[in-house]
Amino acid sequence: MSLEQVHVIGKNCRKLRLHWVAGWVIALALFPVVRAFGLTSTSTSLSAQTSTQACSTSTSTNPTTTTLTTLAITVTGSGGVPSGTVNIYDGANVSPIASATLNTSGQATVSLYLSNGSHTLNAAYQGNSTYSPSGFSSSPISISAQCNTQFAVSLSNVSPSSSSVMTLTAGQSGTATVTVTPSQVFVASLNTTGAPSFVTVSCSGLPTLSSCTFTPESLELLPGQDAGVMSTMLIQTQAQTAGAVPPARLGHKSSPVAWAILLPGMLGLGGLAWGARRRRWLQRLSLVALVGFVAAMGTTGCNPRYYYYNHGPGNPPATPSGTYTVTVAGQSSNGVTAVTNTTTFQLTVQ
Repeated sequence: MSLEQVHVIGKNCRKLRLHWVAGWVIALALFPVVRAFGLTSTSTSLSAQTSTQACSTSTSTNPTTTTLTTLAITVTGSGGVPSGTVNIYDGANVSPIASATLNTSGQATVSLYLSNGSHTLNAAYQGNSTYSPSGFSSSPISISAQCNTQFAVSLSNVSPSSSSVMTLTAGQSGTATVTVTPSQVFVASLNTTGAPSFVTVSCSGLPTLSSCTFTPESLELLPGQDAGVMSTMLIQTQAQTAGAVPPARLGHKSSPVAWAILLPGMLGLGGLAWGARRRRWLQRLSLVALVGFVAAMGTTGCNPRYYYYNHGPGNPPATPSGTYTVTVAGQSSNGVTAVTNTTTFQLTVQ
């Protein structure tokens, strides 16, 4: 083989390598496009509804209500129900102010405490391995004249309820969802510090013999997230139950030791009474002994243990019936000052 032939073969090999590398580069560049064409298309719908509630931090110079905006989001796909995350944007902001995870029906709910002014809220589904991202769905909102506080506390999903009142029979339990929604102004301050804030939820105003618990009890507000965080509240009442059978009725027998003390004592009193006819001082002594014996017997009858053995424990009472105003509070502290906001609901015990 001549030198010229070797040179031609080497040149052709270099061309093949270049073509192979170029083919891989083009394939990698086109992979996302090809993949996108294989995904199922999606569509996002957004509806916004505002509601007002009393602001517990209001003053004579501060408005008395807070406006909460509830976003109802639905994502649909042509081949099924999409799953994943939806981001919420405020106007032209490129960073989302909130995000929500779709449930098994392709829906999500977001609670926002927007600042005063006009807002254009945009929702966009982010897509997953099966469904492509969706376009924006928008809803305009205008907020004005609301109080200035770090967060708002609201209640939803009250169960069992009748006319928005939690109605329980003594011994029954009820649940509700407590949502703590940070204000946009407060979230902006968290963005500056880069640290989260924690809010502890509690309740007061319950009737006696009832209790409330929260899961979780401490809620975390994160920088950059305007969406409300939720806790499940459980209210438990108490029913009246029959008392236990007294132990004396369960085979409790008199102690032989007690009879060993009482029988000689009674015989001794009899002897004193017989001897009192001849000696005056024995008459007085027998009278004192008799009074002491009667007092001792009375004390024994009033003794808690004696009462327990002969009467048994009392019947545990039920939660008193009536209608009560229950206050649900959220409290946050920066180590120096504490901030509290509340909401109320009606509890009826039957």
